[in-house]
Amino acid sequence: MEAKRLSISLVLVLFLILALQILSAVDFDPYRILGVSRTASQADIKKAYKKLAREWHPDKNKDPGAEDKFIQISKAYEILSNEEKRLNFDRYGDVGENQGYPQQQQQQQQRQFHHFHESFYFDESFFHFPFNSERRDSSDEKYLLHFSHYVNEVVPDSFKKPYLIKITSDWCFSCIHIEPVWKEVVQELEALGVGIGVVHAGYERRLAHHLGAHSTPSILGLINGRVTFFHNAVVRENLRQFVESLLPGNLVEKITDKNYVKFLSNWKKENKPHVLLFDHMPLVPLLYKLTAFAYQDYLSFGYVYVGLGGIEELSSQYNINVYTPTMMVFKEHVDKPADVIQARGMKKQLIDDFLSQNKFLMASRLTSQKLFQELCPAKKSHRQRKYCVVLITGEGDKFAASYEAFLAFAMANTKDTLRFIHVYGSSQREFARALLPDDDRFWGKSAVVILERRNNAGRVVYRALEDPWSGSKEDNFILLDILDQLRTDPGFLSSDTILTDLNDELAPVFFLRWIYSAVDYLSESWDSLFHSNWREMMPLLSLIFSALFILFGTVIIQAFSDSGDERDSPPAKKDEPPSKSEKNDTGFTKDNRIPKKGFVEVTELTDITYMSNLVRLRPGHMNVVLILSNATKTPLLQKFALEVYTFTGSSCLHFSFLSLDKHREWLEYVLEFAQDAAPIPNQYDKHFLERDYTGYVLALNGHKKYFCLFKPRRLGEDADTLGHCDDPGLAEGHGKSPSSCSPRARSVKSKLDKLSLWMERLLEGSLQRFYIPSWPALD
Repeated sequence: MEAKRLSISLVLVLFLILALQILSAVDFDPYRILGVSRTASQADIKKAYKKLAREWHPDKNKDPGAEDKFIQISKAYEILSNEEKRLNFDRYGDVGENQGYPQQQQQQQQRQFHHFHESFYFDESFFHFPFNSERRDSSDEKYLLHFSHYVNEVVPDSFKKPYLIKITSDWCFSCIHIEPVWKEVVQELEALGVGIGVVHAGYERRLAHHLGAHSTPSILGLINGRVTFFHNAVVRENLRQFVESLLPGNLVEKITDKNYVKFLSNWKKENKPHVLLFDHMPLVPLLYKLTAFAYQDYLSFGYVYVGLGGIEELSSQYNINVYTPTMMVFKEHVDKPADVIQARGMKKQLIDDFLSQNKFLMASRLTSQKLFQELCPAKKSHRQRKYCVVLITGEGDKFAASYEAFLAFAMANTKDTLRFIHVYGSSQREFARALLPDDDRFWGKSAVVILERRNNAGRVVYRALEDPWSGSKEDNFILLDILDQLRTDPGFLSSDTILTDLNDELAPVFFLRWIYSAVDYLSESWDSLFHSNWREMMPLLSLIFSALFILFGTVIIQAFSDSGDERDSPPAKKDEPPSKSEKNDTGFTKDNRIPKKGFVEVTELTDITYMSNLVRLRPGHMNVVLILSNATKTPLLQKFALEVYTFTGSSCLHFSFLSLDKHREWLEYVLEFAQDAAPIPNQYDKHFLERDYTGYVLALNGHKKYFCLFKPRRLGEDADTLGHCDDPGLAEGHGKSPSSCSPRARSVKSKLDKLSLWMERLLEGSLQRFYIPSWPALD
């Protein structure tokens, strides 16, 4: 009886163990983690991921399990945002490489391996090589990068701080060897403000190839969107110097008694506060350099080495304690600092808090739209009102007294709800005209306007002082009385208008920007030429030798063919006078051109034709859609007709065009599924929010729900192709305009120069396909 009970207990124990193994195998369910159904769209998945990521981010959620929960959310989104991984999980419950095997067979193979492995007296820990990812240190998990996270967050953030990124993989002896040094360096540099990232080449091959990493381990730096590889021995000092070398060399200026007055007096020219750092280190500490890079758009930094001679006047002027690191912020007055901080151990958090409160002058000058939006943010709620007191003045000694009086009023009335700014009416004419009444009283004089931004579209409500601003006591009382009334009655601002974007006064001219870009490109090419391995250089060398072979081969063949033609050709006959019939035939001269045969039927893709031309398109048919705007409609349609005319014989191809001015949201939604297609925006580009998609061509397969993408050539390439004007086959309903041969039209047409080659690859089926869950509605 006891034996029977023992056997039953043993069976129950085995059953429980088996059940626990099964539950642990199926415990990770990305749908359950994100809280979405199995039929959820990509938009729903993305929305759920953003909501959970904000809730469980370790920096915001102090729960002990927040970090593990955030990692699970990231892994779940990584699976469901990739259609191939999502399909594999739906089919087999796994996203691994063994897609053709069911999960049960994989688990059986794993169990067989474990039985064989456990028959020995030692395991892999005997050799001290933790190749199994489950047993390796999980300190890198919070730094893991995915492609979308890298493109959308890390690259834009690299304009504020440099990133140190490690490329690693499983079964990598060298990766294990450098781990102790990597942990030490990460702990040190992260505290200074350096971004850290880890890319697992086995799971993120696309990102590893995008970064140009062909072997593991690889260490690289990212700053201003540019990647630089680390080529020295992996030791702490080399990595620290590598991060320091990524930073620009002119971030912090060395200050002594000879140049401190000039440095602090540049606040008016640069329109930003100046910071002096006093420390006893001979070289500028890395923490100060990283801080200067993060705040370079708002502050100018100078460094004073207190152990150096020649700073006696500077030390006595500001009463410097040479034994304690000191940081001073100077604004409009150079003889007295606006704020001071002293601490024996300067920490990043302390410096960030101090500088974030002193990013702007007491009465900053409006020089760009970006600065206007930061100083005067749009109203979000009734409790978060920000009023801007604007002095519209001019340059020169004539307006100096009114400006000084306005500055004194601003310093005496510092409040969280008020921002004092001034603007030169001669530099921002549209801004001044929109706010000041058309009255001769304000001509050549200063004026004060109180405004509040209502939205980001330019709408403001404002009230201007009735008389010009002279800075007298009467003017101060009037302005103070208006601000008191505004505090109790927000409706006191009775006028409203729409402001246009401000001119960027401090932006370099186009020629200088072109020179800076060329220098950066040459320096990057020079560095990559001498520091890249042969595997990285093979594509470039192959391209160069192929071009040289084609060039010299063509010249040699042409030379032999020309000599053969000259040898075989008969002697030239004497010129004969034209016949009588030729003289009388004046209907066709050499200047006349043979008219084009036929035309290309191109229809506009609208909400009426959208269903028939795309959604309900028959299997095997594709719609080739040209993206254009009203300004580029005629030249792009002409060039498009010329490029696709030879392919009009196929009954499976249909040709349409889409207006970018009407359906930009539809296009940007579709391009999200081709992440490499859309360029990464530059934060210094004035129009980065309105990307230029004119000249893009999409081949849409409505039945199988995928599209192929043609990206236009950049304007300015192959300038010799712009020297003539073709007469392309015209689209139906669009004739040749008189301006179609203008330089602007030629530059627009050059975007589609390679479209015919792309069409050939489209018919061959060799283009990359981007799949989309469902076609969005065309509003």
